[in-house]
Amino acid sequence: MRTAPWLIAGLFLVAAGARAGAADRVSVAAAANLVYVLDPLNAEFARVCPEVAVTSEIGASGSLVAQIESGAPYDVFLSADADYPKRLVESGGAVGSSLVIFAIGKLVLWTTRSEIDLSSIEAVVHNPSVGRLAIANPRTAPYGRAAGEALAKLGLTGIAGPKLVYGENITQTAQYVSSGNVDAGFVALSLVLSPKLRDKGRWLEVPAGLYSPIEQGAVLTTRGAGNAGARRYMGFLASPAARKVFAQFGYGAP
Repeated sequence: MRTAPWLIAGLFLVAAGARAGAADRVSVAAAANLVYVLDPLNAEFARVCPEVAVTSEIGASGSLVAQIESGAPYDVFLSADADYPKRLVESGGAVGSSLVIFAIGKLVLWTTRSEIDLSSIEAVVHNPSVGRLAIANPRTAPYGRAAGEALAKLGLTGIAGPKLVYGENITQTAQYVSSGNVDAGFVALSLVLSPKLRDKGRWLEVPAGLYSPIEQGAVLTTRGAGNAGARRYMGFLASPAARKVFAQFGYGAP
C-alpha cells in the first residue's frame, strides 16, 4: 500500500516542527546559590535570543548531578563548583568539551541578630550566645564544603561542631538565617546581595585564602548536546551581559 504524498509531507512537517520546538526550549539545572541570579540572567539571554524559552530548576549541585545521571531532562547544568560537572562528564552524562568556568563564588558569614559581634569568624563561633550555626551540606553543596574548610583552617571545627545545623542546599541554609531559626550561617555572597535579602542583617566576607576557590562550572548535558538553544545558552554565559549580571551579585570573573 502506497502512502499518500500529502501524508508523507504532513508527517515531515510535524517531525521538523518537533525538532525546532525542542531547539527552542532549554532546561537548565542550576546550583542553589544562583536562585536570585537566574531571573536577571535569563532575562538578558531572552533579550539576545528571544526565540529560545528557558526553564530552570534549582537544587544542591550534587543532587542535580544524581538527577541528571538518573535521566532528568536537563540540557544545561550550572554547578557551584567544577568537580560536579567533571563527574557528570566522567559518567557519560555531559559533554566534556563544553565544560567552562563561568563565575567565581564567594562565601560570607551572615546574621540577622544585631547583638552578635561580627568582627571575625572566631568571634562568632566562640560566642556563647551563638548556639546554632548553619552551613550547607558539605557532601552535596560546594559552599558547605568551603565553610567546612574555613572552619578547619581556623582551628574551629571542634567548637563549631555541636552548633552546626545543615541545610540541604545553600538556599535552605540562608532561609535558616533569614527566619531566625539559627543565630548565624555561612552562605553565598550572591544571596545576601540579592534584592530580597540585601537589607536584612549583616555579613562578613570569609577570606578567600581559607577555602578552595569556588570555581562554578557549566556543562552541556548529553541530552542537550543536540539542542541549538542550549549551545547558545552556554555561549551566552561568557558574554559581557552575563558577566555584568554575575558581578552585580558579587561573583568574580573566571
